[in-house]
Amino acid sequence: MIQSAGIVLAGGLSTRMGGQDKCLLELDGKTLLQRAADKLAAQVDAIAINANSDVQGYQAPGLPVIRDSFEGYAGPLAGVLAGMEWARQQGAEHIVTVAADTPFFPDDFVCAMQDALAAQSGKIAIAETSGAGSKFYNHPIFGLWPVALCDDLRSALDTGMRKVVQWAYPHGVVKVRFNALPFDPFFNVNRPEDYTTAQQLLKEHSL
Repeated sequence: MIQSAGIVLAGGLSTRMGGQDKCLLELDGKTLLQRAADKLAAQVDAIAINANSDVQGYQAPGLPVIRDSFEGYAGPLAGVLAGMEWARQQGAEHIVTVAADTPFFPDDFVCAMQDALAAQSGKIAIAETSGAGSKFYNHPIFGLWPVALCDDLRSALDTGMRKVVQWAYPHGVVKVRFNALPFDPFFNVNRPEDYTTAQQLLKEHSL
C-alpha cells in the first residue's frame, strides 16, 4: 500500500498551441512533461501520467501512462477520475494532481496540500494564489482528491458534469494559498508566447 499517489494531467488538446503538443516542448533539455513528472515524483510515493495521446514522448519518463476511462474528451475531471481509479488499485487513499504544462509548481506542493486538508474541514484541497488587491486565483487542476469519491465522480461525468469546481465544491473544498511572488508558481504554457515567458523565467530565477 502506498501513502500518496501523484497524477500528471497531460490529456489536453493543445488547441492554443496551434496543434503542437505543448507537453513535449523542451525547457533546458527537458520536456514540460518530464519537468512536471520529476518535480511531482520527488513529493509522492507513486506517480502516473494521464494522457490520451499515442505520441511516444509520453512514455519517455518511464512512468505508467493511464488513459481516460470515460468515453469522449471530458476535460480535466476525466483525468482526475482515471487517476483515482489507478490509485485505488495501488491502495492509495488520496491522489494529488498537477498539470503537465506547469513546470514551476512549488517543491512543497504536496505537503502544503496535505497539511491544509488535515487542519481544516473539507474533503478536497485546491491550490490558489493571490492577485492584485484582494483577488485570488483558483488553480483547480492542482488538487488533492480522496479516492473514495471515485464512483461519485464517475456518476457526475455520466450526467454531463465537466467543470472541476462545480463537482468539487459540494464535497467541501479547502483552498491552499501559495505565494505568487516573484511569479505565479502555477504559471502554465498554453500559447507560444507563454513558452517564451517560461524560457525567460527559467533563466531569471535559475529554476
